[in-house]
Amino acid sequence: MPAFVPDFTIWRPLLTLSFDEQIDALEQERKNLLLFPEEEFIDTIRDVGFSCDCCGRCCTREFNGHVFLLEEDADRARSFSADALIPAPDYDACDQEGRFYVSGYALRTGPDGSCVFLEGGRCSIYDRRFSICRVYPYMLHREADETGAIDWRQIGGLNEHGCYNNPIDDAECARIAQETRAYEAAFLDQEIRFRRALRDLFAREGLRYVRRTYDLLMRDFRKGAEVEVRVFHRGRFHPHRVTRSLYE
Repeated sequence: MPAFVPDFTIWRPLLTLSFDEQIDALEQERKNLLLFPEEEFIDTIRDVGFSCDCCGRCCTREFNGHVFLLEEDADRARSFSADALIPAPDYDACDQEGRFYVSGYALRTGPDGSCVFLEGGRCSIYDRRFSICRVYPYMLHREADETGAIDWRQIGGLNEHGCYNNPIDDAECARIAQETRAYEAAFLDQEIRFRRALRDLFAREGLRYVRRTYDLLMRDFRKGAEVEVRVFHRGRFHPHRVTRSLYE
């Protein structure tokens, strides 16, 4: 199952802006998303004409990094397998006590880098697959390209898997567009709720972000040290002790 996670360069990382600035930027992104012309997205979907050929490449860490899950998908993954989840990588912040914070969970991968639900090259939960898996490779968000210019991105992994230029009828194009926009909106909503909760937690408990602490902890983490990561889920921060090996 796909693992692409958008890199919203205009508001990431949390390290460079205040909580309120990050929240404002995310809310503006959500407004932009909802205003994006549906016909333009539908035309892109029709022109690309993607068809899955069941190669399974998008279901591997080597091809796609990691699968970030919306909260309802994380709950479903845990119901399938108790150890299916790990704290999403690329932690968003830390406090002066050395605790990292991240906005949600990702799917665990096996020793070969494949999704834990990939069996014999096929998804074992296909009829109950997660939101990102249903919409991939379609996406609708703004992202920086290789030159740093920020623009809309609507399709991922072009020419790297699947088949293209296949006919897709208008009703199916519209369904894909609507479902993809709904996923992107839900992702942004989760990020906004995370930052609001983090802002309130830091204010309530007298916590603060120190860039040097983050950098030193990340250096040690990359060398194999265990760190605490607090994952935002259902309005709470859940503590986990992790090492780099969890993501390898």
